[in-house]
Amino acid sequence: MNKRLVSALLGYLTLFCGAAMIPPLIFAAAAKEIGGVWAFLLSMFLCLAATFELERFGGVKGKDNLGVREGIAITVIGWILISILGMIPYFASGYLNLLDSFVESVSGFSGTGATVFEDVEILPRSILIWRSLSNWVGGLGIIVIFMAILPQFGRGAMYVIRAESTGPTKERQMPRIRDNAKALFLIYVALTVLCSATYFLCGLDLFAAINHAMTTIATGGFGIFNGTVDDYGNGWLELAMTFFMLVSSGSFAMYVVAFRRGAHIILKNTEFVTYLWIVLVAASVVTIDLFVETDMNFFTAFRYAGFHVASLSSTTGFVATDFDTWPPLSKGFLMMTMFLGGCAGSTAGGLKVARIVLLFKMLNVIVQQKIHPQSLTQVKMNGQLVDDEIVFGAARFFFAIVVMDILFAFVMMIDGIDLINSVSVSVSTMASVGPGFGIEGATSGYSLLPSLSKIFACMFMFLSRLEVFVVLALISPSFWHKSKNW
Repeated sequence: MNKRLVSALLGYLTLFCGAAMIPPLIFAAAAKEIGGVWAFLLSMFLCLAATFELERFGGVKGKDNLGVREGIAITVIGWILISILGMIPYFASGYLNLLDSFVESVSGFSGTGATVFEDVEILPRSILIWRSLSNWVGGLGIIVIFMAILPQFGRGAMYVIRAESTGPTKERQMPRIRDNAKALFLIYVALTVLCSATYFLCGLDLFAAINHAMTTIATGGFGIFNGTVDDYGNGWLELAMTFFMLVSSGSFAMYVVAFRRGAHIILKNTEFVTYLWIVLVAASVVTIDLFVETDMNFFTAFRYAGFHVASLSSTTGFVATDFDTWPPLSKGFLMMTMFLGGCAGSTAGGLKVARIVLLFKMLNVIVQQKIHPQSLTQVKMNGQLVDDEIVFGAARFFFAIVVMDILFAFVMMIDGIDLINSVSVSVSTMASVGPGFGIEGATSGYSLLPSLSKIFACMFMFLSRLEVFVVLALISPSFWHKSKNW
């Protein structure tokens, strides 16, 4: 592995992290938040120090080229570095201890959105905007945004994109990697601006609109108020949030293609159409269940059901009411949607609908082969044949996620948390949702978790965001051995 090249590119990432702290620093200076100014100045200084040390050790030469191992190392180590540097404003400003600061940072960048703050309304605007920025930067991907703004990766950059991208396929829509990253970033920015303007027109002030737009499009879910969305008393805002959460659950690569070829591309996308059907069916069942089992009228039941199915399936985690008090059937459907997640290539977490579609198609192929042993049946998606490796990859990932969910649940049970709460927190963490049921209920976060569970929560949030195998590859002993096969 070319450690010199890895070090140099990590140095660019830490510099990018320091630059991302300029907006909250401006907010702190404008509001005369002395503590906030010093906290962000210290954070930026440490980012620059890290950049200096990494660049002193590393360097980029003309013939350097990224390989698989370099791509994995830059992605995983880069995410860890950014999370460590991103926690400094929370700790330096005195609002959180060291462990909670790291948990908040990881939760933000990974898009999980479960906070350890018990009262976010006491936080200054500089900290609030930093929390939202961490959601936004981590949503599309630190590497993707970095490559769109400062393309320094050169040839072999596809390995880095593949290491960070989510979903069973890692397709690109343009021949050049930089153009592809730039197109994704521009769509991301455009949707954020449109979402901000919509929220502003719905009645939020500009600061609240921008913050909530960033965390909506990133499907992170960090908010700037303690109360639920229902406390805003704005039905139009809830409708707008529902729409943009669903939009953010679609593949951003699909939107790039749709922008170039027409909106009909969206309606022909098997995964996105399937996702919308899942949302519609789940919202319908929850609506009927709430109407029958509670004192809600049909309109209120439909309003809350649609909002929360969109919120949890997109893994955004916004809350309009305490769904932890809902009937068991409704809670079961909500947990199912949060486990499934959104589409591959979106900012949503979860298993991804593409994998579910592939697994069902694979089961159908197996059944058909049992009935007709001599037939040659292959999996198709979007009218195209899907490579067997991609299908088996979906099965491997499903197995890995189930195993990780079980392991994290066992860790929390060892830490003193009961079975139901352990399973709930595990599913919501691995799905990058944030809110869940029980100890991490709709209006709760990670603040009630014991210290050991918080540490493991950070580990599993990393595993979930980088989709397990990239992280496991880095910690594998064979990864560091010299081999011509890399």
